[in-house]
Formats: sequence, structure tokens, C-alpha cells
Amino acid sequence: MARTPRSSSETPAPQIQAPPTAATVTHVGLDTESIRQDVLDNLQYVQARFPEVATRNDWYLALAYAVRDRLLERWTSTAHTYKDRASRTVCFLSAEFLLGPHLHNNIVNLGIEGEVRDALKALGLDFDALVEQEQEPGLGNGGLGRLAACYMDSLATRNIPAIGYGIRYEYGIFDQRIENGWQVEESDTWLRLGNPWEIRRPEITYAVGFGGRAESWCDEQGRYRARWIPGRTVRGMAYDSPILGYRTNTANMLRLWKAEAYQSFKLAAFNHGDYYGAVEEQLVSETITKVLYPNDEQLGGRRLRLAQPYLFVSCALQDMIRIYLQSGSNLDGFHTKYAVQLNDTHPALAVAELMRLLVDEHCYGWDEAWEITRHTFSYTNHTLLPEALEKWPLQLFGSLLPRHLEIVYEINRRFLDEVRARYPGDTDRLRRLSLIDESGERYVRMAHLAAVGSSAINGVARLHTALLGQSVLADFHDLTPEKFSNKTNGVTPRRFLVVANPGLAALISSRIGDGWVRDLAQLSRLEPLAEDPDFCSAFSDVKLTNKRRLAEQLADRTGVRADPESLFDIQVKRIHEYKRQHLNVLHVVTLYRRIKHDPTLQVTPRTVIFGGKAAPGYWMARLIIKLIHSVAEVVNADPDVAGRLRVAFFPNLNVKNGQRIYPAADLSEQISTAGKEASGTGNMKFSLNGALTIGTLDGANVEIREEVGAENFFLFGLTAEEVEVRRRDGYRPWEIVDGDPELAAVLSLIADGHFSPAEPNLFRPLVEGLTGWDEYMLLADYRAYVEAQERVAEMYRDQGRWTRMAVLNVARMGKFSSDRAIEEYARDIWKVEPVRIELEA
Repeated sequence: MARTPRSSSETPAPQIQAPPTAATVTHVGLDTESIRQDVLDNLQYVQARFPEVATRNDWYLALAYAVRDRLLERWTSTAHTYKDRASRTVCFLSAEFLLGPHLHNNIVNLGIEGEVRDALKALGLDFDALVEQEQEPGLGNGGLGRLAACYMDSLATRNIPAIGYGIRYEYGIFDQRIENGWQVEESDTWLRLGNPWEIRRPEITYAVGFGGRAESWCDEQGRYRARWIPGRTVRGMAYDSPILGYRTNTANMLRLWKAEAYQSFKLAAFNHGDYYGAVEEQLVSETITKVLYPNDEQLGGRRLRLAQPYLFVSCALQDMIRIYLQSGSNLDGFHTKYAVQLNDTHPALAVAELMRLLVDEHCYGWDEAWEITRHTFSYTNHTLLPEALEKWPLQLFGSLLPRHLEIVYEINRRFLDEVRARYPGDTDRLRRLSLIDESGERYVRMAHLAAVGSSAINGVARLHTALLGQSVLADFHDLTPEKFSNKTNGVTPRRFLVVANPGLAALISSRIGDGWVRDLAQLSRLEPLAEDPDFCSAFSDVKLTNKRRLAEQLADRTGVRADPESLFDIQVKRIHEYKRQHLNVLHVVTLYRRIKHDPTLQVTPRTVIFGGKAAPGYWMARLIIKLIHSVAEVVNADPDVAGRLRVAFFPNLNVKNGQRIYPAADLSEQISTAGKEASGTGNMKFSLNGALTIGTLDGANVEIREEVGAENFFLFGLTAEEVEVRRRDGYRPWEIVDGDPELAAVLSLIADGHFSPAEPNLFRPLVEGLTGWDEYMLLADYRAYVEAQERVAEMYRDQGRWTRMAVLNVARMGKFSSDRAIEEYARDIWKVEPVRIELEA
């Protein structure tokens, strides 16, 4: 709003003199004194506190705002450069961004950790305590969201113009607490103390409709027109966070959307005593972005799970259109400006929404709009599990998004006409390729929509991509094989080595320099050091320090005291039957039983550590967590196994806790059924930190084994092809039990209540599931797994050889950087070039 000029007769406003220190503060200086002064100024002028009464959170916020100022300088320079150059931009659409804490990672990327530590020391503050104070953003759950976060880090590090679009969840999926061995879900109130890294944008909002009806007519030129009249409209508001690259001026934007009501408070209703009615619209609207992955067992939960991705893809596309039209009069070149990546099927609705916006709102003809749409999107598939490929009941979809259902029908009609022309008379192929699943209750297949509406489709590991073209998307591969490619996942070494394992990072840099942080392939220069006794001794010392630190955390959080000298055998990931945490438990019970039968047995001391969350509605996964705790309770209390076997469950696995766990592992458990894991990234984080892997030929394990060497990987189990053959030929798990007395005894201990004497039948359903059908073939792999674990134990006793193998694992992990993956996406799929950013004066 323009200011009204002050008349000469008005009394001038009093001038407020800036405090003496303000003139010296630049908010961008990277030296110790500038940082120290900014922290003090933020404490006073942002937090309104003085040092004597400031809490740890006050100091954390003061430091966070000081660091953020330095990010914002780079962010505004980045945005200005992209605008001036009209840079082609990657838009990464993801339902999750599991970022992890910002503070330490941003300090590392700015290259000012030493200066920050010195500034805080001068103020009498502990850097590590302030880092620990930060709440982890509750914006993701597992590998999908963490991959998105790694990719945002690498996009900025590789100077690729990019925007991340997602949802600003008010509450994360849940905080996990363990009570009597059972998982208890508590609200993840990550925003309770504020989020200094985000910037609220109340002027960037978009209308998003739900329900209502669609209407059609012919305009004056006789063209078919349609419009959607929603029954309810909410508003999506933008919240932005800068994502800084490593030692670069590029800071890309992560823009997340929060749902709000158009009228948050109805005064008339309030004045009539209808206090709930006065705020009902706001409460209902905000529910959409309230919680990450609400339980969808009930209809209301399913409606919410569909509303969430639609809200964010609609806002994202409207935002892209707004930005594009700032420098253009139409959307003809929209697909040349933006490369939009669909991170799994959650954002697949973007295909139908862009068609709606182009056809209904911007008056494009169908063919023109479809040409723009299919050249805009690319689709990454992250799963081979049919149940994880989203599909929505037609009735639910149509009631929430009636116009989009019409658009899906039209996309499907035209697509199937193309298929008929290509494969005349092949009705089975038409049925399989149709966007509508006609078997039983009718569904909209979101993976099919993404595949049809994208110019490129990729898997996330070589095996996964091959199986994708042979199974869940086989017909699409036959139709358009040129669309398919592989882009093996990667992880960022900044967070998962520099931040998570500073001891190892410093050791590596002391020998080969720090160029590896930007170019992970340089780790190969460590290979000769695997034969260097001094380096191996220092490497072992770092590992032992990390294990001691984790042992302290375990004791504090679980009461289980672990010997840091023992083999730390770790499996931390989402709890799911195909990930086979219960196979690991079977091995634990096997060891326990062997020791009980022969107390003099020589056993390599081992601490088995589990961690991970189970979906609230996934009963078997919850039961597996209970089984782990029940076995741990018995094993840890038995004096016969003391000093030889311990079991623990690290609660509330997230990025922050993962940063404690990965550096401490000796053995990484990657034991999913072959052909079920798309890629995995936990396997990469463990190996990068010097853990050896015991695993199947599944996901990225295949490529990790190729890189680190078969001799440095403990392989076991059926291959994906062998799994299919077993299943096709009639798999009979009970025959395996009958032929393996040790396995039968282990299962009997569990089924008969040895580990649950108060509820003897508690675990019987789990055992009966294994002996009856064993969907994920634990029993088929049991004996090979136990034998592989015996090789692990033997190898660990030779500490010199184990350390050499661990060093080689680190040295050969260069391929698995997210930087490499982003370079491949940019070159092969997005066709986008880096843009160097210079800071503005």
C-alpha cells in the first residue's frame, strides 16, 4: 500500500537511534566475530531475551537465525539469477521430504563449523548441545522422503535450478514409544517450539477445490468446454525453506503447502453462540495437512489420503504457472521451462490436474494440452509391491475429484485407442494397461496414470528397473521401452558422513584431502590404505568411539547395556514383513538356543540392535516389534548368555537417531526377500560408514556387492528368479521345517510361549503364517542366513582382516552418492544444465 505523503505541518516522527553494535552486523559475514555478534543480536532483537535468562532453545534459535541469514543471501541471489536467465527448472514433487535437522548440515555446507564453534565458545555455549536441541522436521517417514531430501541437497550442490514441492505437515507420522514391548504412537509435535528455517508466504496462496460437480457446454466456436464447480474450496499457503548446496552459492527452494480455510472465523456464528460453527471450516480445512499418512482403515482416512496429494500438486502446478506467466503471455513453452519429477505415485494426480488447468482454466485444446503435459512429467517408481502401487476406488475418486475422473476417463479412452491400434484384438492387454482396474470394485490406477502421462519412467536400482519392466509395468515397457531407464539411488555424504561421522570424515580428509565431500569417487584413493596399519588402527579407533557413543544412548533410552567391543549387528528400517526383521530374530533365537544347550560354546560376542516404526494399522509389523522386545527380555536376563549375546531395540528411528546408529555398525542387515526391495538407501549409509553387509541379492545390494567386492559382502539367500520359481512350483514351507530340526525347535520356542509366558499364544499367528504360507520366504532362506552369520562371526574374530574389509567398503562407495544420481537425472531425463550463482553485492 502506498504511503500518504506527510504534510509540512505534521510533526516529524522521532528518529530511533540504532544500538552501537548494529552498524557492525552484516548478517552475511562468515568470520567468528560476525557470527558471535549476530547470535547475540538475534537473542535480543528476535528472541527478546538476554543471556542471563536465555534457555538452550533461545540460544539455538539465535544461532539458527544467524545461519539462516547467510542462507538467505544465497537464496535471493539464486532466485534472482534463475529469473534473469529464465533457467530451465526441475520441480521435484514428493509427498515426503525427510530432511533431518537443518542446523549442522547448513553449517557444514557453508564451511563455517570451526568459526561457529569458536563463536559459541566465546559465548560460553556448547555447539553440540545446541545442535541436539533442534527438533527434527516431521515431513517424512522412510526411504522415499529421505531420498527426496538427499536429492534436494545434491541438486543445490550440483547447481541445478530446482524447486521441491510437498506438504507442510503439522504433525509427523508419529513419535514412537515402547510400552511393555509394544509400539505406542504419540503425536510428533515438531513445530511446538517453532521452525526458524521456514518463511511463511501469506501472499502466495491458491484455491483448491473438492467435491461438487463438473459441467460441460459448447462455446461460441462450437468447442467442447468444461468446468468444475467444487462443493468445498480450501486455500493452500506456501511455506519456504532454503536448501543450500555444499560450498556453493546455490540455495534452492523447498516450498511446502499448508491447508487453510478461506474464512477462518465466522463472526456471525460466534455471536449467535455457535462457537464450534464459527471455527468449523478452519478445523476441517486444516485437517488435510495435519498429519503425515493418516490411518486409512476408515473411509474418512482414505478420503484424507487422497485429498493430501491433490492439494499439494494443485498448488504446485498453479505456482509454476504463476511464475511462468510472469515472463510470458501463454503456456505454450511450459514444458520447456519445467521438468517435473513425480517421486512415486503420490503426486500422479498432477497429470490430470495439469490437463484440467490447461484445458479448463487456460482454454487449450486437448491435443495441445496433452502434448505439454506428457513432455512436462517424468515418473520414478519406488516399489514392486502391488499393494504399494496406489489405486483409488472409483466412487471415492469421483466424489472428491469429479472433474479429474472425467479427465482420467478421457486420457484412458485415447490411450487405449492407441493400444488397440498397436495390438488389435488383444483384450487382455487392454485390460492390463487400462487406467481403470475393472476387476471387482473399480479403481483408478495411479501408477498407470503416471506412466501414461510421463515422458520418462525410471527405477531406482538396476535389479528393480529390470523387474519393473518384467512385472508391475511390463506392458508399458513393451509399449514404450524407450521411456524406461535406471537411476540407482544415492545418499548425500554431507549428512551421512561429514555430519554423522565427523571422526571418520576427518580421518579420511587427513589422508586424501576433502575433495571427496563433493566428489565421492575420490574415496577410491583410500584403497591402498587398507594395507596401512596406522590408518587401519585409526579407523578402528573411530569405530570404537562411535560404538561407545551408541552404547551410551542405548543404555539411556532402553536400559540395555551393550559391550562396545562386541559385534554391533544392526537392522534399522521401517518394520515390514518383506524386510524380514523376524528372520533376524530367528537367528537370535538360534544363537540363544545353541548357547543354552552348550554353555561352553565359543561365541563371538554380539549385540543385535533393531529399530524402526510399524504403520499403526499394520498388525503383523507391530507384533514383530513385540517379538523383538520379548526375545530381548529373555536373552538379556539369562546369565548363561551374558557377555555373548545382547538384543536391543532403539526407539523412534528418524534421521537424527540414524546419524547416531550408522557410524557405530559393524554389520549391516539388508535381508529383504530378493525382488521386493526397490533399492534401499540404508544399505548405502551403513557401508559408507564402514559397516560390512549381510544381505540378499535385492535392490541396490546387487550393485553394492559388485562395487565393494564379493569377498567383502556376506551373501545368502534365493535370488529374485529363484523366489519366483519356488512360488510358481508350489512353495511348501512346512517341508523345510520338517527337514531342519534346529529351525523347528526355534519356531517351537516362539510359538509355545517361551518368550511370552504370560501370553503363551501371543506369537502363534506369526509362526503359523511362516509355516503355513511364508509369503516372504523366511524359512527358505533361514539355513543360508544362519550359515552366513557363522561366516560373519568367524571373520569378526580376525579384527585386522575385518578392518581391512571395512576400509575397502568405504573406499568403494563412490558410486552411491546422490550427486551422481542427480547428474544422471539432469543429463538423461531432465535435460537441464547447471547454473553458477554469484552473490549479489
